[in-house]
Amino acid sequence: MDSAFIIEKSVVIISVFSLTMLMAMYSTWAERKVAAFLQDRIGPNRAGTWGLLQPLADGLKLFSKEEFFPNTPNKFLFIIGPAIAMSTALMTSAVIPWGDKLHFFGRDIVMQATDTDSALLYIFAVVSVGVYGIMIGGWASNNKFSLMGAVRAASQMVSYEVAMGLSMIALLMMTGTLSLKEISAQQHGWHWNFLYQPLSFLIFLICAFAETNRTPFDLAECESELIGGYHTEYSSMKMGFYLFAEYANMFISSAILSVLFFGGYNYPGMSWAVEHWGLNTANLLGFLALFIKICGFIFFYMWVRWTIPRFRYDQLMNLGWKILIPLSILNIIVTGIVILRVQIATFLGF
Repeated sequence: MDSAFIIEKSVVIISVFSLTMLMAMYSTWAERKVAAFLQDRIGPNRAGTWGLLQPLADGLKLFSKEEFFPNTPNKFLFIIGPAIAMSTALMTSAVIPWGDKLHFFGRDIVMQATDTDSALLYIFAVVSVGVYGIMIGGWASNNKFSLMGAVRAASQMVSYEVAMGLSMIALLMMTGTLSLKEISAQQHGWHWNFLYQPLSFLIFLICAFAETNRTPFDLAECESELIGGYHTEYSSMKMGFYLFAEYANMFISSAILSVLFFGGYNYPGMSWAVEHWGLNTANLLGFLALFIKICGFIFFYMWVRWTIPRFRYDQLMNLGWKILIPLSILNIIVTGIVILRVQIATFLGF
């Protein structure tokens, strides 16, 4: 392993980390701006032009607030909870292909922190660990509202991870790979997986809302019932880590949705752009295309929050176990039948 490779990967990792943190920070600004737009208000407009410095002011406020520890015998767990939530939110970005490759200084620089054949399994593994950050924080807070929010979050995330995993099986049957880079490469032009697996996309999208605790699945932190849910007792940057983790998860889930179902960094006419404008320009436009898709999903997250009311808990669990899981299994069966018929027809020469 040469030093150039180490420098190259370090730059990519730092860039991905910075992009995730920047998007998490400015998603708080966008959330309030979108809410203001939908409610015919102005939104943040004091700190900087159009309120663009508001996230920096919020971050400074969180850093300067007093550290508060509740009367709990588990202070170590109280501290480690938000750290786990934030760490897992950032780790999922490592396997996302942000573009194809750039050619600089005689080297091909892959726009991906790491490429693995089991990227989807890695994402599911890291996401399943993230629930421990919420569970530990709610339990260590020594507060019944926090504990209730943690139990809700854990049962909700575990339930919807089943439907999310099953929805992926049909897509994997069609693509034949767990690598996000290969899945992106297969969706050249308009050959997006959304057009071939619309039910998988719909199920995955609904489960993504549940996994990120976004409305209408925000029963884990609903203010009207549980004060603030699992992070009620938190203050200062420990509270900030939980909030940043939610927005980082929203950004990463939008990126995963774009990669799996909407072509990732591919866009119509990309091969023409490579031929006429060069590899670097075409792939930078690919990164821009992926970023636009991600921002579209983030706007959809925010639009839904200020449009749809919160589910009751029994409705939430019924949707996961009685509707989404059976639909996922049905989609697997239908996909298998279609693939088998295509293979038989190909074998017989039809």
